[in-house]
Amino acid sequence: MSRITPFASPLLLGFDAMEKTLERISKASDGYPPYNIERIAADSGAPERLRITLAVAGFSEEELDVSIEENQLLIRGRQVEQGERDYLYRGIAARQFQRTFVLADGMQVLGAALKNGLLSVDLIRPEPARMVKKINISVSQ
Repeated sequence: MSRITPFASPLLLGFDAMEKTLERISKASDGYPPYNIERIAADSGAPERLRITLAVAGFSEEELDVSIEENQLLIRGRQVEQGERDYLYRGIAARQFQRTFVLADGMQVLGAALKNGLLSVDLIRPEPARMVKKINISVSQ
């Protein structure tokens, strides 16, 4: 059975990479760690910002990694097991995670901060410059 995709129109050219990205995102739906995405309004000429905040209680700065690979923001957490502890009950697991956010063209990461168990990553979305390009038509005889 064939499936109709949102990019199946012959008028949408070159969107196959975006379609693959959407499929990959829909399959990766682990809910850990929980996160918020908020819009911070533009003020005094600065562009609009976005802030991604992840709940990473128990992780230190050394156990977190924020990086950009191609057009993806990758946030990874890896806690090291401390073998010398003798737990009577263990409800807080040392769990690894990787959270991926696909960034639109032009998105820029301003920085990341860890405070009170919350990792905040700030991004800006500058206004794209409008571009109009004239294409010359060649005539062959």
